[in-house]
Amino acid sequence: MKKFLMAAAAGTLAGIVVTTQVAAPLLAQEAAKQSNVYEQLDLFGDIFERIRSQYVEEVDEGELIEAAINGMLTSLDPHSSYLSPDDAADMRVQTRGEFGGLGIEVTQEEGFVKVVSPIDGTPADNAGIEAGDFITHVDGESVLGLTLDEAVDLMRGPVGSEIVITVVREGEAEPFDVSIIRDTITLTAVRARTEQDAVVLRVTTFNDQTFSNLESGLAEQIEAAGGEENVNGIVLDLRNNPGGLLTQAIKVADAFLEKGEIVSTRGRHTEDGERFNATAGDLANGKPIVVLINGGSASASEIVAGALQDHRRAIVVGTKSFGKGSVQTVMPLRGDGAMRLTTARYYTPSGRSIQALGVSPDIVVEQPRRPAQSEDAEENGPSGRFEADLRGRLDNDSLSEDEARQIEEERARAEAVAKLREEDYQLAYAIDILKGLTTLGVQAD
Repeated sequence: MKKFLMAAAAGTLAGIVVTTQVAAPLLAQEAAKQSNVYEQLDLFGDIFERIRSQYVEEVDEGELIEAAINGMLTSLDPHSSYLSPDDAADMRVQTRGEFGGLGIEVTQEEGFVKVVSPIDGTPADNAGIEAGDFITHVDGESVLGLTLDEAVDLMRGPVGSEIVITVVREGEAEPFDVSIIRDTITLTAVRARTEQDAVVLRVTTFNDQTFSNLESGLAEQIEAAGGEENVNGIVLDLRNNPGGLLTQAIKVADAFLEKGEIVSTRGRHTEDGERFNATAGDLANGKPIVVLINGGSASASEIVAGALQDHRRAIVVGTKSFGKGSVQTVMPLRGDGAMRLTTARYYTPSGRSIQALGVSPDIVVEQPRRPAQSEDAEENGPSGRFEADLRGRLDNDSLSEDEARQIEEERARAEAVAKLREEDYQLAYAIDILKGLTTLGVQAD
């Protein structure tokens, strides 16, 4: 028995020795790591002091610290950044739906400012700025080497003032200047209209009003059409929509889904992941849906398009979306500033990440550029005249007045379709799809 106790004691002692031998290096590594962090912080303090006391000109200490913080955040990814108190206030105003500026959503790529999308009806949109444009200069000053926030500050200014931006565009041989007058940007989150028995919901952004605007706009169009039976389906137009609030994207997708996952987010730690599911109820009551996307559709737009596509609730038409599959959390900081930090990636219901890949449309439809019309282009025949225009022409005696009126109405509808196809080929294509689905009697499961 004594030998057994001695053996047990020896085993315990050996276990302690082994544990100590394993744990000691780990503890030493952790201590060395912490020591290195403190040394780096001391180095930062030394550099700050030397700049403050020895730089050729007097520096603003607050601005210097803000620049250091922003540099730390922007080194992570293009979407993490520091928001000064003024920038944080501007962001809060923007999510409420009104702000001052040009009306463009931008990111940074290769040191230059890249336009994610112009916002409908804003000065930038009216001036012809397009998704994918690169802004290289603002009022003759290069943006190369500036942070995104610094470049955006250059583009800000009093309402009514003029700004000249230099644009590089794919397909254009040389950069060109665009003059824009700054204005107050009031966002209408959703514009609803009816085109050829299809309700078109143009969603320009995801702010606090998006879902309520969409719900009321759809209801108004259905009522104006005389009921759901007179509506072929819905076109959800997310082109050039730069995104916005995740909560609103979830609500919009949920509006057309009866059940199932909408989106999931996965952060650094497993426990930080979230999953968002649809609740019962479909605003469209099973009517077919076509979603329009393009290279300016980003973030929240891609969540909606991806969810409806994965559930086979909608046909996605257009071109590949922007590919921003990350979630930014805005964290308030002392002094009324804030930090925008990338905290998670999001995934569509099928488990795919669209980060840097985008949502691929079910049917790829390019938006052709409008060709310049020649002044001597001939339409409607050499003379542009028809038999009905000739003086003294014979009347058509085979049709009643009602039949003739019906033919004229059908011709007018056909001309409206042709005009829409010239103005917006992608939208016309989407409406044609809805007509086909309605003819076949297709509805969502």
